[in-house]
Amino acid sequence: MRLLFSIDTKDYDINGIGIVRPSARSIIIKEGRIALVHSQKYHYYKFPGGGIEKHEAQEDALVRETLEEAGLKVIKESIKPYGYVHRIQKSIHGDCDYFLQDNFYYLCDVEDEMITQTLDDYEADEGFQLVWMDPVEAIKANREIDHGPKQHNMIERESRVLEILLEEGYFE
Repeated sequence: MRLLFSIDTKDYDINGIGIVRPSARSIIIKEGRIALVHSQKYHYYKFPGGGIEKHEAQEDALVRETLEEAGLKVIKESIKPYGYVHRIQKSIHGDCDYFLQDNFYYLCDVEDEMITQTLDDYEADEGFQLVWMDPVEAIKANREIDHGPKQHNMIERESRVLEILLEEGYFE
């Protein structure tokens, strides 16, 4: 899978203790709009997806996380690798020095039927909600609205992936 870009804040001790947490994220485009998860609490948009569990295949994590966060059933045969973003930064957790994450993005289609989301506590607290957005509007909101304590690097990562999709003509 191709590297889309890297985010390296260089504000951490690389010789210290790190957390490594890869993720899988779905890119679902229909009629010029993209499926995103909106945090109602912090007003940002992100791709459906999340952490890959130990011994879990990336595509299985993609299907599971998209179903949990967005209530969308990914059609497994439609999954195509798109690219990944490498991110390393100082950890926000006191028990380690840095956080390293490779975020694997996949183009995919979903079934028309939706199910109820199965949100983690923090996702429910943020009011995660599936929305079909114009990508330009999502980028604008991610860059111009105050998101409070949410990780700026995560929100910027999502905006940059949306920009690459636009540049490569996925919304024409």
